[in-house]
Amino acid sequence: MSDEIKQHKLWTGNHYNEGIGRDDMFDKLREECGVFGVFNVPNASSLSYYGLHALQHRGEESAGICTVDTEAGNRFSYHRGMGLVKEVFDKERIQSLAGDRSIGHVRYSTAGESKLANAQPLIFRYRDGDLAVATNGNIVNAPEIRKELESQGSIFQTSSDTEVIAHLIARSSKSFEEAAKDALQRIIGGFAFLIMTNDKLLVASDPNGLRPLVMGKIGDGYVFSSESCAFESIGAEYVRDVQPGELLYLDADGMREDRYAEVERRATCAMEYIYFARPDSDINTINIHSARKRMGKQLAMESFVDADIVIGVPDSSISASIGYAEQTGIPYELGLIKNKYTGRTFIQPSQELREQGVKMKLSAVRKVVEGRRVVMIDDSIVRGTTSRRIVNMLREAGATEVHVRITSPPFKNPCYYGIDTPDRKELVASSRTVQEMCEMINADSLYFLSHEGFIDSVGGNDGAYNRGMCLACFDNDYPTPVDEESDKSCSC
Repeated sequence: MSDEIKQHKLWTGNHYNEGIGRDDMFDKLREECGVFGVFNVPNASSLSYYGLHALQHRGEESAGICTVDTEAGNRFSYHRGMGLVKEVFDKERIQSLAGDRSIGHVRYSTAGESKLANAQPLIFRYRDGDLAVATNGNIVNAPEIRKELESQGSIFQTSSDTEVIAHLIARSSKSFEEAAKDALQRIIGGFAFLIMTNDKLLVASDPNGLRPLVMGKIGDGYVFSSESCAFESIGAEYVRDVQPGELLYLDADGMREDRYAEVERRATCAMEYIYFARPDSDINTINIHSARKRMGKQLAMESFVDADIVIGVPDSSISASIGYAEQTGIPYELGLIKNKYTGRTFIQPSQELREQGVKMKLSAVRKVVEGRRVVMIDDSIVRGTTSRRIVNMLREAGATEVHVRITSPPFKNPCYYGIDTPDRKELVASSRTVQEMCEMINADSLYFLSHEGFIDSVGGNDGAYNRGMCLACFDNDYPTPVDEESDKSCSC
């Protein structure tokens, strides 16, 4: 990079998206990873490219694809890089990754360093050949397992906790399948694993189903993805969700279904429905757009306020805004416009430049909001800084009143299962009342969707506890043991 570019560049680090998961001016929660797998389909790398592109919202810092070419003696090929999928891979690179099997990954960094060594899939050589691992989520007990393995002589090549499972498999004297099952039984957390060798693909979901993972079919082959929206881009047919504690083995003989753990409590992450997943995805057969519309309708019934227009903070709150407007009869308008060409973040060293960066990323439409009473729908409040900036932006554009409505209960507790969250003391809802938060963000009124209203809005799994969702970030009821003093960042 030239001295002139270094002097004028508008980001820190060596590449534009470096550290993207750590310092976002919009103060949003981060889903750190997405995985995509292909088995027994020609040109698997091309399918993985399009699948990962559809999952780009789940990770924009690095991307990688590993393939197995059965026609060339089950040869491994892989490529990983820093940046967006379209920046890491071009036509020639994809063509060089020959094979009919593949696993791919997109990543944000949080705990693990922002460097190529941590980009996934992680690739290893062990006694039985090649091993590739890609995961979405977090292994809660990874630090203690890592310490144990290091004391026994293991040498870790990355700072990613995902490497733990590779060491557990490699050190076992059992067959690969049994070693993988034993390794999965040792780890605790929320995760979706794709593990590939020269002749097998293993697919596993954590015992609570915290992280989403779906299965599809294309011809005689199978595809796996963090979200079903990726299937549309490759013409695959959705089959079902991979079940909590399920372990799938795919090899030359086809697919075999197994379990490594029984389901004690289904607990899919609530934030997938609220914020992370794309609106065109289905999780546990529930369409995300429809669920968010119901959240907006429920918000309207719980917290109606007389206003002139309803607007949503793009993009995750648009569906809920439509639902709120339909329920109240207040017109829905595009009062906020997102500039999609500034990147996912715009990291700046000074507060003044950070505020300018916000205006480059999000703009209020003056002719829409000027002189009007506005209901602003958003998905969550983390530290409160984002909401305050947007409310003030609307006031500067001439809004006479700004009423904020949030499509989730107050976010009070950190996540230990693969979402990058601040410490509890930094979560504004953990130490302030709703009225105090309202004053902090400079709103005329503030209302959070009730706990019961949220559960009913999502629906599904009627007989399950919390309708089969993890609501720990709202109610402090974690589905697994957690150590609140431990690192809660993503293991991806």
